[in-house]
Amino acid sequence: MEAYIISYDMAWGGDYDALHEAIKSYGAWAHITESTWAVLTEYSAEVIRDHLSEYLPDGSRLFVVRSGDEAAWQYLNCASDEWLEAILSQDAIRLNKLHAILQLDS
Repeated sequence: MEAYIISYDMAWGGDYDALHEAIKSYGAWAHITESTWAVLTEYSAEVIRDHLSEYLPDGSRLFVVRSGDEAAWQYLNCASDEWLEAILSQDAIRLNKLHAILQLDS
């Protein structure tokens, strides 16, 4: 499993709820900022891009990148903060404990 960062700018007329549900379908996710998410999945960046493109109207922008092992952030919500720390440290035990409680959109 790899961690990916997904960022988008949705063009007018898009359905945010449908896109968000598609992102959540990857299982382990964190809603980091208004239009930025992190997911943990076995799929490639290209597969994620192609899947999510189905939920974006023409003119929308989409960026999917596999996350590295170093990051810095500030003022994220507590759930996203803990999830990202566990992913980046590859702390599987902690991640499994967090997985069930962090499946919320905050």
